[in-house]
Amino acid sequence: MASWTKICCPIDFSETSRAALEEASELAQRYQAELALLHVFEPPVATADLMVAPPEMFEQTAKDLERKLELWKGEAEQRGAKAVRALVVTGAAATETVRFAREGGYDLVVMGTHGRRGLRHLVLGSVAERVVREAPCAVLVVRPRPR
Repeated sequence: MASWTKICCPIDFSETSRAALEEASELAQRYQAELALLHVFEPPVATADLMVAPPEMFEQTAKDLERKLELWKGEAEQRGAKAVRALVVTGAAATETVRFAREGGYDLVVMGTHGRRGLRHLVLGSVAERVVREAPCAVLVVRPRPR
């Protein structure tokens, strides 16, 4: 069985992310691994029909996301993970998750999947699918547990 020392858990604040957080926290506790919670902020793209928000608005959004992610960090610590850090980066979710895992030397990514199919999958894509294909390490994809 693998022995992971650095685990990355991308968080989008959905129920699937909560399920991934639970798994990642348990694995981090079991293997005494570092756990990084990563939120990728994808700012809206400016188009002719859309006004671009002022930089102050993005700064406030980043601060709000950091506060929210800190709450999730506290939850991971309550679940037994010891060395937890929380980071917010800007960019495309799959690209930044893969880059973060590669540059940080992570040996496991634990992430949720929304399980979209058909047209919704075609239009929205799958962040988890791209991470599985491109990550330099093992990827554990988690679905929410039935209630």
